[in-house]
Amino acid sequence: MEKTTNLQETVHSPKDEGGTTLGLSLDKAWAPKTEEKAETEAGNDSTGDAPEENHDYVTGYKLALLLASVTTFFFLQMLDMSIISTAIPQITSDFHSLPDIGWYSGAYQLTSATLQPLTGRFYTRVRAKWVFLFFFFIFEVGSLICAVSKSSVMFIIGRAVAGLGGSGLQNGGLTVIAGAVPLESRPFYMAFMMAFGQLGLIVGPLIGGVFTQYVTWRWCFYINLPLGGVAGLFLALLHAPDQIKKPQVSFSLLRKVIPQLDLLGFAIFAPCAVMFLLALQFGSSDYPWNSSTVIGLFVGAGVAFPIFLYWEHRQGAEAMIPLSMVRQRYVWVSSIQFASLTTSVFVGGQFFPIYFQSVKGVGPTLSGVYMLPGILSGLLFVLISGSLATKVGYLLPWALFAGAGTAVSAGLISTWGPDTSTAKWVGYQILYGVRGCGLQAGVITLQNVLPPAQGALGIAFLIFCQNISTAVFSVVGNTIFTQSLVKQITALAPSVSPAAALAAGGSAEAVRALAPPGSPELAGVIQAFANSFDTVCYLLIAAASLSFVASWGFGWIDVRKKPEPGKGDV
Repeated sequence: MEKTTNLQETVHSPKDEGGTTLGLSLDKAWAPKTEEKAETEAGNDSTGDAPEENHDYVTGYKLALLLASVTTFFFLQMLDMSIISTAIPQITSDFHSLPDIGWYSGAYQLTSATLQPLTGRFYTRVRAKWVFLFFFFIFEVGSLICAVSKSSVMFIIGRAVAGLGGSGLQNGGLTVIAGAVPLESRPFYMAFMMAFGQLGLIVGPLIGGVFTQYVTWRWCFYINLPLGGVAGLFLALLHAPDQIKKPQVSFSLLRKVIPQLDLLGFAIFAPCAVMFLLALQFGSSDYPWNSSTVIGLFVGAGVAFPIFLYWEHRQGAEAMIPLSMVRQRYVWVSSIQFASLTTSVFVGGQFFPIYFQSVKGVGPTLSGVYMLPGILSGLLFVLISGSLATKVGYLLPWALFAGAGTAVSAGLISTWGPDTSTAKWVGYQILYGVRGCGLQAGVITLQNVLPPAQGALGIAFLIFCQNISTAVFSVVGNTIFTQSLVKQITALAPSVSPAAALAAGGSAEAVRALAPPGSPELAGVIQAFANSFDTVCYLLIAAASLSFVASWGFGWIDVRKKPEPGKGDV
């Protein structure tokens, strides 16, 4: 039977009312010169031949073990993101620095987003399994630093190191799965990985609350070490094929690959991203927005960015971020949809524990329990959408439903206050779980429209957009919260110092220690925290709405297996 690659396929889709095809013809999406350069750079030799696609798929118990190992890594990454949520109020109280809350998530996202584009080049050139294990080792080192940190600064450094490792995990897991199973099976297996990775979000707040309340929040990071070690050992022993055939890892291969990584492009991009994110963080906490430090960082990022774009354009298909790939509609649409939806999810997850602990007055463990309705419903929707995508074939309805439902539910959550009933905060969170329907839409779309040689780069760019978006808007969300809290405390509890409120953190005990029990001032403090949380929800609404708008760009792509020629299919 004649084999065809994704580069030669046409994504079949219905026509719109005007008779134009809504799908993408891949053999026309790449200019001849760009296609030739892409094939040459992805090849394993210097002949310029197109890379050979690997059909050595994994089946049976070996696939089950491989999927379990990769899912464990993804689970630990999601656990690391969620377990800190119920611990943050206590961490901020221990280190006496509520303004640093943005850095606890922002430092991770900053380093992860900065290195993310380069990881795609690694996965394109080197066998995915070993690249994946390398990045997870860095992630483990960062977790260890967080666990033993003695100050807020040391903790932030640990989060930054963990972010360096995390930059290659999510796209790496998706890349490993893409090489292990055929195209038509990927929606189900990727949904499986994402869904059970979401278990990290489920148990994270619970485990984080238990550790924080009954042991110490440091175990939120120690836990990554034994679980990661076992999963790493299994993955190292398993066969994990790549989408395209690559040589064995060796020093000679690394010497050959390193000059092809567009390190100059990375050297221009890294300070650009760092200066931009530092400007946001400094402006939101340590310096006025009109200070020379903040303005200088913004100017530096603004100067470096066009230089980076020029260099990437000059590099063509050999660029760290190939602009010819990014210009494709399905690439930038998928990236916007995925980044904005996950931004709404992660920023919300960062502030929900603040509401439950500071406003509702519960401890870290119970605040994790209170977050279960939204996380469980999100898990359910991920599994349902992933399973039905292989049967229905179209991703557009799922993406639209996720964006609209998340925006509506975030609007309802913005009405939460000190007296919000259990039925409302449970019900609104269940509706908030519809976000799960859209989390895999962009990933599956890129797997269908990009050739195998570009698959890792496409996924890396998608995850990069997610990381840079969540990094920026975590800082923006923190700025909104702290600025709103200062104004609300001044208006509702005049005898309480705004500086004291910021330094108190978000734990129930620290907030209630700001004013005498039962006093009108304490009621004003609690209302101020509730109003500040509600203000952050407007950011969630905006991000989810952007995801809804971007989703229309998917069109009617059919991700089901295309019929083989010569079998009587029409």
